[in-house]
Amino acid sequence: MNLKSFSRINEKRIQRNQIVCRGNKLRTQNNLNLNENLIYIPARFNTKMHLPLGIHAESVPVSSADRPTWVTENCKHQEETNASLPEEQQGRVLTPTWASENADGKYISPFHDIPLFAGSKEDKEIPAKRSKTTGSEVLFNMVVEVPRWTNAKMEIATEEPLNPIKQDIKKGKLRYVANIFPHKGYIWNYGALPQTWEDPNHKDNVTGCCGDNDPIDVCEIGSKIRSSGEIVQVKVLGVLALVDEGETDWKIIAISVDDPEAQKIHDIDDVKKHKPGYLEATVDWFRIYKVPDGKPENQFAFNGEFKDKDFAVEIIKSTHEYWKALLHKKADGGAIKCTNVLVSGSPFCCSEEDARSIVQSAPLCVNGDSVSPGVDSWHFFPK
Repeated sequence: MNLKSFSRINEKRIQRNQIVCRGNKLRTQNNLNLNENLIYIPARFNTKMHLPLGIHAESVPVSSADRPTWVTENCKHQEETNASLPEEQQGRVLTPTWASENADGKYISPFHDIPLFAGSKEDKEIPAKRSKTTGSEVLFNMVVEVPRWTNAKMEIATEEPLNPIKQDIKKGKLRYVANIFPHKGYIWNYGALPQTWEDPNHKDNVTGCCGDNDPIDVCEIGSKIRSSGEIVQVKVLGVLALVDEGETDWKIIAISVDDPEAQKIHDIDDVKKHKPGYLEATVDWFRIYKVPDGKPENQFAFNGEFKDKDFAVEIIKSTHEYWKALLHKKADGGAIKCTNVLVSGSPFCCSEEDARSIVQSAPLCVNGDSVSPGVDSWHFFPK
């Protein structure tokens, strides 16, 4: 299936950062200021097309050769500022709702409907019945929320129907992470593993704290800067146990299977060997990234030491079980929206028509805030 057209483009306000759709080309600048936009993506792609910002796969791609190539083939990033636009268009964003021409296109949740385990080429079902392995390594699907070196805190909106990816808001303001010298924004491609959930009602035996009520986070350390909403097949290398404001917030360290160094990095010790300083910088980043906002430093279990691949995989499996309980009403998810299209047996499963109705009835966003010059500032802290 090929994406041939966008069904509609809604004009909404934004400052400085532009998304412009023309034909089947998408141009987007670095720090997306999406306000409270609910951005939904049509449900279909095959191994030759990728749809950003939450997707559906009839078959999750299983090798780097079959990886979705929509971003690299149809998406061209332009360094185009407001000043280059006509005066009447400055500060305006064209926010697309994508729909394919195929009559059986579906909208889905990137939280619930993307399989956790990368499926085999023969397995067309979602969720996949079998997981793909490279040698003895199990591969996982990662949903990219924040590309490396960007600041806008994009995330899967767990409390919105169908869980679109959007910029987080706190106290009425769009959230950005600060630049901690010598870094710019996030220092990895940051995202989440779908079909996982850190249960806020479960106290972890290791950290002594309950989960943070989100999918488990992933720091992808490959060399390529990814796109928001891109699905990346990764192999897990280790995990960091962050304690964030009294909540357990596991940080999975992973690398894309198509990265040039993936064949020589298999565990956390290999990261130390081939990317010296990266893990230390990761601990420092998570320790102080909220300090510019007036909050205390974060703490870690295991004195900030990374646990290995086997430990990390067990943590992932446990969060997957918590997610299963959530989707089958065996756990209290509070305000989390569990609406899905593809999870068999889930009482929250809805029809394709209901999903489309959710997308079409999504509220329009309000005028965008200007991006403060402070977003580009560097903050300095002693080691």
